[in-house]
Amino acid sequence: MKSRTSVTCHHIFKPFRAATLVRWGLVATLSVASWSAGAQPAAAQAQTIVMASTTSTEQSGLFGYLLPAFKKASGIDIKVVAVGTGQALDMARRGDADVVFVHDQAAEEKFMAEGYGIKRFPVMYNDFVLIGPAADPAKVKGRDIVGALKRLSAANASFISRGDKSGTDAAERRYWKQAGLADHKGTGYKECGCGMGPALNIASSTGAYVLSDRGTWLSFKNRGDLTVLVEGDTKLFNQYGVMVVNPAKHPQVKVPQAQKFVDWVISPAGQTTIAGYKIEGQQLFFPNATQ
Repeated sequence: MKSRTSVTCHHIFKPFRAATLVRWGLVATLSVASWSAGAQPAAAQAQTIVMASTTSTEQSGLFGYLLPAFKKASGIDIKVVAVGTGQALDMARRGDADVVFVHDQAAEEKFMAEGYGIKRFPVMYNDFVLIGPAADPAKVKGRDIVGALKRLSAANASFISRGDKSGTDAAERRYWKQAGLADHKGTGYKECGCGMGPALNIASSTGAYVLSDRGTWLSFKNRGDLTVLVEGDTKLFNQYGVMVVNPAKHPQVKVPQAQKFVDWVISPAGQTTIAGYKIEGQQLFFPNATQ
């Protein structure tokens, strides 16, 4: 069997509701149970699967809440490798994961068209927000993300882009394109090639603007003078999907166990569990598998 290598990164959200604080944890890869392919017997290995996922699902604390419920229902452990969505999909393309749980629908559909997934299922949603200095020198505050980016470009405002092939990075690039500014983002635009937490740290220390998933922002402690400036635009909608990796591409994929997770997470039990995950009374993810 091909060896599987863990990579670590970070991320989270809350949708079109009032803000709530989430604990910021600069944590490594979440593991529902410790896992070692070489140390456990075959039977135990058969009951452990690898999930490549976006950092927002891990860093929000959702998996710490969701996966124990799945383990109780199925007896199956899930080792999560939390990276940017693009990296998670590439990991699955290499056969280093059994199931993928990410948030870039266009990239997910491409993954499916290439034959790497069995079937894609929508699971839940949240939203993105544009963060910036409270003084808002570029005057972007409002509900229009495309208009906000046009003003940022015109003002040559400092803007930190992740530039890391994550779902958030893909969304940001889509908004720049919709603004007609894919190649003209202004002299203040900089790519960090980093995760959401580091990007927010850079923005905080330099007074820059940055696009974030709401959950990571809510969990972020080093805010400085930053605040949410653009939210509520329907373009900021952020859908999550789940797919079992196709064994026709990688025979080692544990399809029965991975499919059990997919079936459970889109079932009433799994959807109710997702809806039940709250921070200080605020729901962070909104299930929509049946919509």
